[in-house]
Formats: sequence, structure tokens, C-alpha cells
Amino acid sequence: MNDPLDGAPGEVSPGPQAQGQEVRKAVQVLRRGGLIGLPTETVYGLGADAGNAHAVARIFAAKGRPPDHPLIVHLHDFGQIGAWARQVPRVARELAEAFWPGPLTLILPRAPTVLDAVTGGLDTVALRVPSHPLARRVLEQFGGGIAAPSANPHKKISPTTMQDVREALGDAVDLLLDGGPCALGIESTIVDLSGARARILRPGSITPEAMQQVAGLDVGYAVDPTLRSPGSMSLHYAPQARVVLIPVAQVQQEIDACIARGLRAGVLSARRVPTWPAQIPWLALGESPAEQAQHLYQRLREADRLGLDVLIAVPPGDPGIGHAVRDRLRRAAGLGEAPHQA
Repeated sequence: MNDPLDGAPGEVSPGPQAQGQEVRKAVQVLRRGGLIGLPTETVYGLGADAGNAHAVARIFAAKGRPPDHPLIVHLHDFGQIGAWARQVPRVARELAEAFWPGPLTLILPRAPTVLDAVTGGLDTVALRVPSHPLARRVLEQFGGGIAAPSANPHKKISPTTMQDVREALGDAVDLLLDGGPCALGIESTIVDLSGARARILRPGSITPEAMQQVAGLDVGYAVDPTLRSPGSMSLHYAPQARVVLIPVAQVQQEIDACIARGLRAGVLSARRVPTWPAQIPWLALGESPAEQAQHLYQRLREADRLGLDVLIAVPPGDPGIGHAVRDRLRRAAGLGEAPHQA
């Protein structure tokens, strides 16, 4: 950028409870076309003014993200939705009332003024109202929409701490806001409300059952692999290690195969089996579905810090948010979306 932004590139706000001056600085950076590291309850986002084409282009450049891949626009409240969506069906209002602020993204027909760069050229726009208090303060003072995909290089592990963002993107970010570790740890549920039937394009902590309970919604999972949506790449959330998904009964066999080939392997699972070799690192995923979601990306990063060649992962079998964890693990392994019933 020609004009220096307030705050040197990569500057970090002082501590998890950023004071008002850091929020004001973030708003100044956004208004001048800069990028911020924005904490949310799901993962950290790489935020830019969604109404500024140059700023949005910087997101794609920083991430190395394909320009036809749509972004999620973050809003402060439901009252702003009319500036971004030309149609807001009743079910969208009901879901927003139940789950906003929170980890639910709604896909709606876009308003005419929404930038093609934000929607990937699609006739729809993805909208969310996050619940993280620091993100909400920035959004309230900014007053507009903030486009904010996860703050990591394209296809790599999503960040759940400010340090993750700093290590992944460095000086590409003009200001990093430290909101502490993300409470949920995986991205929002994305539900497409632009067609005749609601479809989940990305599973998350808001489940189909929860949406049906509050809105009487008949919602299914999208089955068209060509649909463009955040987090929909077949290979995504990937560590440097090769991820192998197998049931726990086959872990010992996979460990033996890795040892025979001279590969450094580790195991990601909810529990460690006592017969596994002691020299094989165990990355504890956590026992409850909520723990597994919160810990997943940090464990994938741990695999890289350990220099593993192979990460043997045992997917959780829990329903609900467990489906979202399996989805992320399958994409980390390059297997695409998790199996489900349409």
C-alpha cells in the first residue's frame, strides 16, 4: 500500500483483552484497505473491508486462495443483512434469531451492490454474525461487513490462536488482534438457503437437528461436489504430514508399516491403546465431541512441530459436531467431504 497504515505490518495488540484503542486501530486499518487478524469463536479470520475491492484482493493474495472461491462476510447484527442479501426468507430470520451471534453462516441471494470478488462471481453471498466479543466490538465500530476467511495459507491448517496467524502469514497482516484461543476451534456451519431446499455445505457445531428444532427446517447435506463454498476443497486443513484415516483396530498395523518404511509416525485419537509402541507420539484428540473440535487444529499443528511423516488419525464416531470433526479430518487427508445421508 502506498500510505502507511496505523500500526506496523504484523503488529500485535497487547493481550487477550484488547482495549478500545486497539479496536479503533483495527477499524482504521480496515477503512484504509488493510488486513487484520480477527479472532472469532470458531477460528481466526483474515479480515478486510468487504466493500473495498482492493482490500478483498489482498486477502486472496495473502492466502494464495483461488479468486473464484467465495468469502464469508461478517456482520455485527441481523439489521445489516438487507445491505448484503436481496431476499431474506422467513427461515433465515428464524435461524438468525436462534443462532446469531454464533457459528452459523447463511447463504442467501446477493444484493446487487455486493462485490463479485466477495462472492466468487456467484449470485449468492455468505453471511455470519460472530459471537466473539472482540470481533463484535470491531464490527460495531466499523459499521460495515468484514470479509474474513480463516487466516492461514490456502488449504493449510486453520488458526485458533493469534500466534498461529503470526506464524502462518507474518507481515501480510497489518494488525493482529489477540482474542485468546478460539472457544469452538472449527469453522461455522454453512447452510445454503438460496434454493428450494436448505442444504448444509459445510458441517459445524450447529447441527441439522438443531436447525430443525428451531425452524422446522428440512435440511440435508449438499451432494454436488462442484459447489463452491468456503472450506469445500477436497484437500483442506492439511498439515505437512500425510494424514491416514483408519479405525482404531488397524492402527497397530499402520504403525508397523510406517516403522518398516523408516517413516516417523504419530497417532491422533481420543484414547491411547497401551500396546502401541512407546516411541510413537500420541496426540490426544479429547474424549468429548466439543473437546475434539476445539483441539483438532492444534493437534494437526503439533504433528508438524514433531516433524511427523505420517499422522495416523482415528476419526470420532460421535454424531452432531463429531460429523464436522470427521469432515475436517477427511479433507486434511485429501478425501473430500465426510459421508452422510442426503
